Amino acid sequence: MRSLHKCPFRPDDTGKVRAPPSGPAIFLHRFFGESLILAPFPFQDGGRFMKVCVFGAGAIGGHVAARVIAAQAAEVSLITRGRQLEAIRARGLVLLTEGKEITARPAAATDDPATLPPQDVVIVTMKAHSLPGVADALARLVAPQGVIVFVLNGIPWWWRLGLPGAAGPLPLLDPQSSLWTKLRKKTLGCVVYGPVEVREPGVIFHFSGNRWLIGEPDGSKSARLKAVVDLFNASGLKAEIPADLRLEVWRKGFGNVAGNSLAALTRLPGADFGTVPGLQDIYASLMRETLEVAARLGWDLRPEVDVDKAARRSDSSRFRSSMLQDVDAGRPMEVEGLLGQVQAFAQETGVAVPVMDCILPLLRGLDASLRKSNP
Repeated sequence: MRSLHKCPFRPDDTGKVRAPPSGPAIFLHRFFGESLILAPFPFQDGGRFMKVCVFGAGAIGGHVAARVIAAQAAEVSLITRGRQLEAIRARGLVLLTEGKEITARPAAATDDPATLPPQDVVIVTMKAHSLPGVADALARLVAPQGVIVFVLNGIPWWWRLGLPGAAGPLPLLDPQSSLWTKLRKKTLGCVVYGPVEVREPGVIFHFSGNRWLIGEPDGSKSARLKAVVDLFNASGLKAEIPADLRLEVWRKGFGNVAGNSLAALTRLPGADFGTVPGLQDIYASLMRETLEVAARLGWDLRPEVDVDKAARRSDSSRFRSSMLQDVDAGRPMEVEGLLGQVQAFAQETGVAVPVMDCILPLLRGLDASLRKSNP
């Protein structure tokens, strides 16, 4: 069995484990059905800290974990591996944000989910292509009344959950239906705006933005959803419940389809697209095609988007998109979630996407090369 690194909260004089009374801590008071009911300080008989696990503590996951730990808002465990795990065990997590350095030590850090107790909230920040392989581990990890928050780029595997008409998994994203079968009743979705990257193992750099849109796949305003949003906000993660989570997926996604794809293929950050003649034109075409697909499916963002202006906006942050970070690190990419499923929707609805049809095979080829080099 793999080792488990624990950094427990400090006991008080009575031997009970408590967080300092000055912090914005939240603890789990009790469950009602599928919902989490949270209560503030002080501790009450039978009360305990909510157990939160960040599953995939890379850039996004490290950002979430550092904030929740620093706010003393829950008992946080991390699932990660390799040099990231070694660094967190040795020094804790370091988040560089807004000129500040936040150092946070989790209650546990491990590469083996089976070593952790059942978790009330599991926040999954792994890439979409990795999710089917951990479906069983997630099902075992989440508590019977717990909830799993999937923080994903692109089209999420749960897309058809709660939609009228055809239900069931998306084969490109959940080929064996393992996520759909085991996890759909536990699932919340999340769209995040807040670019981050791992500067070195255990050190997360936060560029800007801090907006987390969290929702139920069926659009309901459940108690468990409100509880998770409260947890994020108490931790300094600015969370809200959108009117339509799928609309927000498309609102972020149309730029991601274009920007991530071209950054991966050219190895250029978005800020440099304008230095290559014609590249911004391809960028604009990919955005238009994605917006057309979204509109055909019922989410029409075309009236609010100036595509040409968006394709030529300047960005001085030097942020590398997630796909570019993956290529630079030699890791597989989220090709199907960001681009493949959009093309599949286009084929289902009869929308012509000629530029996407050219770009997608190139991305799949690059991804195959990365997977062969880093099995």
